[in-house]
Amino acid sequence: MATDIEQFVERSGRDDAIKEVRRQIEAEGVTYMYYQFVSVTGRIMGKGIPAKHWETIAHKGFQLVYGSTANLFVDRLGNYIGYGPEARELVGIPDVETFCVLPWDRKTARVFCTLFRGREEEVDGGAFLTSDCRGNLKRLHDEFTAETGLHLRAGTEPEMMWLKTNPDGTPSVDGKTKPYCYHIDQFSELQPIIHKVMEYGDAMGLDMIQGDHEDAPGQLELNFMFDKAEATADRLTTYRQICRQVGREMNAFACFMPKPFMGVSANGCHHNISLWQGDENMFMPDGDDPRVPGKIGLHAIGGVLEHLRALTCITSPTVNSYRRFADAGFWAPIFADWGFQNRTTALRISAPGRYEYRSVDSAVNPYLSFAALLMAMKDGLARNLDPGPPADDVVKTALPGDMYRVFMHYKTDEWKRFIGTVSDWDVAEYLDVLP
Repeated sequence: MATDIEQFVERSGRDDAIKEVRRQIEAEGVTYMYYQFVSVTGRIMGKGIPAKHWETIAHKGFQLVYGSTANLFVDRLGNYIGYGPEARELVGIPDVETFCVLPWDRKTARVFCTLFRGREEEVDGGAFLTSDCRGNLKRLHDEFTAETGLHLRAGTEPEMMWLKTNPDGTPSVDGKTKPYCYHIDQFSELQPIIHKVMEYGDAMGLDMIQGDHEDAPGQLELNFMFDKAEATADRLTTYRQICRQVGREMNAFACFMPKPFMGVSANGCHHNISLWQGDENMFMPDGDDPRVPGKIGLHAIGGVLEHLRALTCITSPTVNSYRRFADAGFWAPIFADWGFQNRTTALRISAPGRYEYRSVDSAVNPYLSFAALLMAMKDGLARNLDPGPPADDVVKTALPGDMYRVFMHYKTDEWKRFIGTVSDWDVAEYLDVLP
């Protein structure tokens, strides 16, 4: 029986697509390529390889240590998270349809990759690598559709802060604009950055649609059109790459930290979600009240609320994320509930046929968040759920195999680092507490 990697490489039409990419490489004068994937924390990882090797990499892939899926990060005890130095090497195979020339460096292109275990491994050789969050989302979504006949469409609202830079190029603690929400003058002050982000976004297929100045220093929200969940996750990842590049060009720092300033709004990344059957939105109301979703929508809400505590671990994934919930009064989702146009709830009915999942911030890994929301909604549909107590085991199924182990190791260590660190606030508050 063919392995996962063999089936992936040999699927129908792929050879023609590889040849088409070669034609684009030659036509655009591309000489270098980034073969990229996404780590457990949402970082973009991978290798750079000259474009002349495209066909070889497209068929055989590249190799990289397993630990790259966990940022090759060590815990507080000095142990590598997820995989140690004795681990084998993964194989990354490009998803040909994601080839894209970088508009800021047209000699360079990028392509997303799916990750596999090494072909020669004694156990599960050539199988999908379960610490590949991007590959997991696609497979879980396919399974969800096969079981329910539905698919998840999602849009994101990626808030971020544009900070000034110090003379040495490091980020300062000051935003480039004042915290005036929806203020056109402050929006205009950032217009050079906005124009460049829009230019690059459109060139990379993001279909940029609208934006505004939010109510924190230098805080922008620039939106792109919603799509199937895995496409939206790729586009959010691409958007982050674009913003980092624009920051380099514009002498600004693109900050995706959830809560860099207290006393002003944090950086959210609301997920607007709906379940579709073909081209029909199954979250649309089917009764007299246009605010109330139909049966499928209500059961999906039930699943999300039942598993909200576990979901929040994934969708608000850093210690800093919880500063957002603690700093009340800034429209953060501080209530584990749902409602109509209520911005303090975890889940808001923002329009007929659409839910805004609000317990998510700018540090989110969208491949994990969409997978977890899928599993929670599937449970709600299967059990006809109304809101109830949380159940971590269901959300855990969104992190199969090694992904759960890697995620738990990474986040447990992050928390222990936090509680083991003395902050400036600690010093100011407690330095002279005793004689």
